[in-house]
Amino acid sequence: MTRIDATSATAVPSVPDRLARLKDTSGKLEGVFVEQLFKAMRETVPKDGMTDGGQGEDIFSSLLDQKIADDVPKQWHRGVADALFRELRDHVQPETK
Repeated sequence: MTRIDATSATAVPSVPDRLARLKDTSGKLEGVFVEQLFKAMRETVPKDGMTDGGQGEDIFSSLLDQKIADDVPKQWHRGVADALFRELRDHVQPETK
């Protein structure tokens, strides 16, 4: 069982912590975007009965898309995550009780 410290549950995150969470969340959203992009591109490839791998190929393709979605954005220098972070960072304010 996970123990929850009462002080950490009520603590208000500082601005740097909130900015770090925003950066992390922006990166995750970028990964979802890239994964959906690759999925949409893969659906444009015609399948015929001879080369269709069935459910096994679908699972492999999905896992490959997830892996690529994790790796590709790391190579971008001004990606979607950076744009989201730049746009939203000015709206991060300290939370008040």
